[in-house]
Amino acid sequence: MVVIGFTGSIGMGKSTIADRFLALGVPVCDADAIVHRLYEGEAAAAIEAAFPGTTSAGKVDRVKLGQAVLGDAHGLKRLESIVHPLVQAAEREFLRKSFEQGATMAVLEIPLLFETGGDARVDVTVVVSAPAKVQRERVLQRPRMTQSKLDAILNRQMPDAEKRRRADFVVDTGGSIEESHARIDAIVEVLRNRGGRAYQQFWS
Repeated sequence: MVVIGFTGSIGMGKSTIADRFLALGVPVCDADAIVHRLYEGEAAAAIEAAFPGTTSAGKVDRVKLGQAVLGDAHGLKRLESIVHPLVQAAEREFLRKSFEQGATMAVLEIPLLFETGGDARVDVTVVVSAPAKVQRERVLQRPRMTQSKLDAILNRQMPDAEKRRRADFVVDTGGSIEESHARIDAIVEVLRNRGGRAYQQFWS
């Protein structure tokens, strides 16, 4: 089974491309979705202990937590030390199930794939990208998003050009959806008969 590390900066179109992987029958594990579930319960107590006042009724208040760690590198590292091991456990379980079900490839969608060294635990990396102008327009359309918030997020993320340089495959979403889909179709076809070693080496 080929383990695909899939990433891209904010506003680059990861969800659209993830949906295409799924449409092609390739299972996808979304790290952001895992974090959302953890914030709904499992991780809440530990986060409240580290960042008092950031939870309510046993759930993390994402706005308050964001305010608590925004611009605080030390606080962000504390949060990551709580959340990342739980996310990796969920990813391991996802890959185990995918392998047992006979999947020839599986996708780990990880926003900070390169930043956290996650690219060392996958067989290939796929980066979704778009021109900076398109990215900015997309992100600023989101509710409660501001230019300063976007700048803070981008400062945490590796520059798009560096991600593209490190990637095995790049999917440009600056054009039409059909063009993006065609690129993913081609990547899946290339990987369909390629063996992988990352699952046995790092996840099984």
